[in-house]
Amino acid sequence: MSINNPTKAYERNRNRNRSNHRGILKDENTQNNNSKTTSQVENQGNKKPRKKHKRHISHPKVMSYPIAVTPDEASGTRLLIKCFEYRPQTTNFSTGYTPLVANKAGVFEGRKYQEGEFLKNKDGDIRLQPTNLQFKNLGGSDQFSDRESKESHHYYVELPIPQDVNDSNTVTWGDDTMNVFQLAGLQAAAAFMKNPVDTFENTKEVLTTAITEGMGLSENLQNAVAAGIAGKAIDPQGNNISPNSAIARATGQVLNSNLELLFNNVNLRSFPMNVTFSPRNDKESMMVKHIIRAFKSSMAAKKGRTEDGGPVGGQGGIFLKSPDVFSIRYLHNGKDHPFLNSFKHCALTGMSVNYTNAGTFASYADGTPVSIQMSLTFKELNPIYHEDYDEFSEGDNLGVGF
Repeated sequence: MSINNPTKAYERNRNRNRSNHRGILKDENTQNNNSKTTSQVENQGNKKPRKKHKRHISHPKVMSYPIAVTPDEASGTRLLIKCFEYRPQTTNFSTGYTPLVANKAGVFEGRKYQEGEFLKNKDGDIRLQPTNLQFKNLGGSDQFSDRESKESHHYYVELPIPQDVNDSNTVTWGDDTMNVFQLAGLQAAAAFMKNPVDTFENTKEVLTTAITEGMGLSENLQNAVAAGIAGKAIDPQGNNISPNSAIARATGQVLNSNLELLFNNVNLRSFPMNVTFSPRNDKESMMVKHIIRAFKSSMAAKKGRTEDGGPVGGQGGIFLKSPDVFSIRYLHNGKDHPFLNSFKHCALTGMSVNYTNAGTFASYADGTPVSIQMSLTFKELNPIYHEDYDEFSEGDNLGVGF
């Protein structure tokens, strides 16, 4: 007898095996929904979940500068920055299972089966075949849905448009060379992985023919090959005599390096932003102080907290927790800007504050500097890919893209 995946035979026997089918569907759904990472599975058990301490925030959850926004500023371009807890990359496999059925009546592993009947193992359980194996690799930016980006942030800051607005996209391409012998070796290695025995015999035959009969090559090319082999034989490490040098001296020619520019890697984008603060009253002064404090605290690594919620003393424990991350948006009339670029979630990698932006230190009566410049450097968590532009369409109002 033979086995087969569910087909027409499965449909004909659906009612007869209804009870077993329910169990299989349950198992299959369970497997399809299995998207837990290895660390999540290992943490399951009888352990009591750790108490999650409330986050301490030393500033308001909603901050905006300037406080009294004029009509022109309210309807103009603004910068919105939201803060989130960092979420690490998630990598996992998920799969579904399909029940195996008998393709025709007969005996399989000591059991008699009718056509279309579910096959069972020695324990009497229905045999399942893994199907739809999927590999999911979600980066830091992929961990945040649109809804989460709107609702679950720690705080947000709305600022005037930075003094310098730009974006720069780069990818890495590099020179690559490979001569004819390297190409042949690469092809032979690929063939050897598929069929080791036949490939070895064919390679041996080709080499024997090339050495003894020249394989139909011109005398000039035979001399070049011989010179290259001789150079390698004299200096097998390739430190002093290279095949190209030996061939050039013997024949006045060199191997074609097949120089080509090949794609090498993707790059992460950085965004420097400068914002100038000139507080006009006590409330605005306090708001500027809160904004600076919020960014400084969020970009700092976390030592963790003790059981009673207090901070860990000294340099902390064995591990440090990642700083917060941010989503950045340019706004126009309170909505996404119709022209400027978009961002993926970013880390705040650098921050500097100049309290003497007026050229010399000058402050109000309460000590607030008259002019402050805050410089922020954000770097995206994940690169930009072609598929990220699938959300854009011709004639839309979503700007230039990433």
